[in-house]
Amino acid sequence: MEIISKVADLQQKIAEVRASGGRVGLVPTMGALHEGHLQLVRRCVAENDCCVVSIFVNPTQFNDKNDLLHYPRTLEADCELLRTAGCTVAFAPSVEEMYPEEDTRVFDLGPVAEVMEGRYRPGHFNGVAQIVSKLFWAATPDRAYFGEKDFQQIAVIRSMARLIDSPVEIVDCPIVREADGLALSSRNRRLTPEQRKNAVNISATLFKSRTFAGNHTVAETLAFVTDTINAVEGLEVEYYEIVDGRTLLPVSDWGQTDYIVGCVTVYCGEVRLIDNVIYCR
Repeated sequence: MEIISKVADLQQKIAEVRASGGRVGLVPTMGALHEGHLQLVRRCVAENDCCVVSIFVNPTQFNDKNDLLHYPRTLEADCELLRTAGCTVAFAPSVEEMYPEEDTRVFDLGPVAEVMEGRYRPGHFNGVAQIVSKLFWAATPDRAYFGEKDFQQIAVIRSMARLIDSPVEIVDCPIVREADGLALSSRNRRLTPEQRKNAVNISATLFKSRTFAGNHTVAETLAFVTDTINAVEGLEVEYYEIVDGRTLLPVSDWGQTDYIVGCVTVYCGEVRLIDNVIYCR
């Protein structure tokens, strides 16, 4: 595995792969890798001749400077994990390399970027679009792999790809969970043992809500999830929304569409965790 920090060096490597007829896959990450990332990497390795994994904590998608400051950075350990997963290139640029000048682009991402996270984290998705478009330019992948834990982010990236007329195939992959159900996240390592114990109530409640929804309305299911999680000491729901899985707009009736997803954001102490559950697809 090569570790590359310069865009020009990455592009030279990609040109060599292309010269031999190879296909390139990209897994964008912010590092602090876990098994969820590694499953994306293994799929990328299996489906492409060259697997590029970017490790870059992107400052433009953080609207909370404290969150950016405390985001875990574990490059050496990340590279060891990538080697074991068969990664071809770990692309770990500096902020100056990715943003030699201020990126002032504003993407018209549509309604998928305005609801849920878009409402609570203004500017976040524009920052995501900035960095992912830069990575698409730098790596020119055939495919890019993203985990469904960041469900809304995938919809935003598809919108961004259409805006820039990108030919990259966006591949979404299922959520990877701990044995007790907690969705794997780099932020989990910031939880204290007690918080980690409480956090499992997020996924447990989402799973229960699928049964609850069988004989309750959307509004009743919304209340069930929110009230159940808030009843756990140390957990506070920022939002829970039940939405059309394609448009991300709220639904009011289970028969409204054939693809319905529940998306939640919960504060566990100061750590902000997200998860989702599919009701029908």
